[in-house]
Amino acid sequence: MTLLSPVWTALLYLASAVCFILALKGLNSPRTARQGNLVGAFGAVIAVVAVFLSVHLENIPWIVGAIAVGSAVAAPVARRVKMTQMPQLVALFNGVGGGAAALVALLELTHSEDGWVRVAVVFTLLVGAVSFAGSAITFAKLQELMTTRPVVFPGLPIVMTLVLLAAVGTGAGVVLSGSQALAVGLMLLGLVAGVLLVLPVGGADVPIVISLLNAFTGLAVAASGLVLGNVLLVVAGTLVGASGTILTRAMAAAMGRSVAGILFGAFKGGSTAGSTAVSERPVRSSSAEDVAVLLGYAQRVIIVPGYGLAVAQGQHTAAELAEALEERGVDVDFAIHPVAGRMPGHMNVLLAEANVPYESLKEMGEINSEFKTADVALVVGANDVVNPAAKTTAGSPIYGMPILEVSQARQVVFLKRSMRPGFAGIENDLMYEPQTTLLFGDAKDSLTKVLGAVKGL
Repeated sequence: MTLLSPVWTALLYLASAVCFILALKGLNSPRTARQGNLVGAFGAVIAVVAVFLSVHLENIPWIVGAIAVGSAVAAPVARRVKMTQMPQLVALFNGVGGGAAALVALLELTHSEDGWVRVAVVFTLLVGAVSFAGSAITFAKLQELMTTRPVVFPGLPIVMTLVLLAAVGTGAGVVLSGSQALAVGLMLLGLVAGVLLVLPVGGADVPIVISLLNAFTGLAVAASGLVLGNVLLVVAGTLVGASGTILTRAMAAAMGRSVAGILFGAFKGGSTAGSTAVSERPVRSSSAEDVAVLLGYAQRVIIVPGYGLAVAQGQHTAAELAEALEERGVDVDFAIHPVAGRMPGHMNVLLAEANVPYESLKEMGEINSEFKTADVALVVGANDVVNPAAKTTAGSPIYGMPILEVSQARQVVFLKRSMRPGFAGIENDLMYEPQTTLLFGDAKDSLTKVLGAVKGL
């Protein structure tokens, strides 16, 4: 016997679905993102409570124990993870969601004789396994547990095609026979396909693949809702799948790439792979005091933050520097590339954490026309998103990617740890131009020195 009637269950599911929709709406802006997260979490709590009160559950102690163990592991990890490692955490969440959906479908196969339900099982097994394995590879690439460059080998397209054909054949066998052994084989083929899908992706394209795999996980969850006969899972999974797809397309457009080109470009040498060699051409370097003079006596400064700023945890110092310059009458803005950091919104959240006013954060489309009015463009830990090769070098791995037009500023200052190439693995010729000055060192340390020198002017 259950405690909730079907009517009340439906109402709670509806309330939960509305919370998920409002959460997505809230995540559209840094101003409302925190509130959106809380609304989404509240919707998830409603969903869990509704299931406990409306479904006749067996093995409740095991279920509660699993929730307790998962919470005990996840909560400390989520609280301690650095902002620079947020993309890796998202990749893990994607993978766990897809893997969980696949396992649920595998277990439910033994309870189903309906052919259409078996089709949903096959879809969930394959897509969930692809998401799990692919997310594991993206995590390894972002965490630099393996090379971030594309990994290809002769015959990879043929192997990938054979794996997919084998998956289709095995899936058909599962639908016709309901065989648990074939289902396990299908899941293993999905794992192999997930690995092969992500290995050829390199450099700055990895965050886009995370978004795509997020969409895969959503679709797998929606299909598992069909398997379980749970409407809320269908709704929630569809929301994740749709939003992930939209985000993937938006990110690909921001990079000037097609999704197909990102996934399969390495097969023809077009993916984000570059040389890791460091040029020995001379550059113009400077001291923190000289950079402070440039900034302190400028009328307009545009700060371009990148992943190096996030790694150094220098966002608070950057905010202090902007405030000190504004006190001297300098007009200061922050130029945000759509994929600054390693995922959309990464840099916005980082700077919001440092209390940089939202009106000072300018998106690429808004700020690009203003670089020509800037006395100084201060590039802190960014590289690929300001590299002119994206516009001028047809053979470049990032050719076609929209960039921030820092080269139009009167003076360009790069704060860099070394002359190593950016995440895409290619050099930035802008660093060798006569209007460019480099200040070497850790981004936070360099900003601190520049800030002290500005205050001493």
